[in-house]
Amino acid sequence: MSGGVRAWVARPDALRVESPDGALLVAKNEPPRPGSRALLTTGGGRVLPDPPPAAETTPVCDEDGLVAERPGEARYDDPMFQSYHWVAMLDSVELADGVDPRLPPGARVDPPVLFEEIAEVDHCGRLAWQARCRPSATYWPRCSCCPLLPSPQSDALEGQLGMPAVFVFAEAHRLRLDVQTGVCVYSQELGGTRDGWGHEMKIEAVDESMPEPLFEHRRWPRRSRFRR
Repeated sequence: MSGGVRAWVARPDALRVESPDGALLVAKNEPPRPGSRALLTTGGGRVLPDPPPAAETTPVCDEDGLVAERPGEARYDDPMFQSYHWVAMLDSVELADGVDPRLPPGARVDPPVLFEEIAEVDHCGRLAWQARCRPSATYWPRCSCCPLLPSPQSDALEGQLGMPAVFVFAEAHRLRLDVQTGVCVYSQELGGTRDGWGHEMKIEAVDESMPEPLFEHRRWPRRSRFRR
């Protein structure tokens, strides 16, 4: 969104978004709807059953406290605002887990992203990991129309709905991940038609208590005027 926003996220289901001048844009606290969800592919769509809530599963962490393995059926997505780029930004699993539809389920898949020039940097007073990134053949964004790494790989998943032929994708992308949360706080396209495009986020607080009314979208009763 042009001009930026300020947001509060209480995982897994609560979100509040305001404009820079404090106007409320979104306030919701809704559990996922029961039913099914569709996974769209270039070959059409297939329906998957709703996975269980993330609270019912626990990821495997390494000695540093970083997630080493995510339960395949866990639901970790945050509430969406405007597009799935928002969801991917808050949970950048597409940088870690690739997909190769040619291989059988459970087969080992090559990394989806190649990382270069890895460094620790300061981002708005917080420790972050920065890298120059190039997607590989197994890069499979959460949504191909709004990936963290716009690329020929993501565009191929769009089929004939992708970028025009005159468009030139970035040679690489510069990303920063907040070390404590794993949130993608910065992205920048390097080269191509949109050289310099990306997003930037400042994390103001983590794990602070937030009252439920913060996520309520109040609707005031209508008032009618009558002439006598």
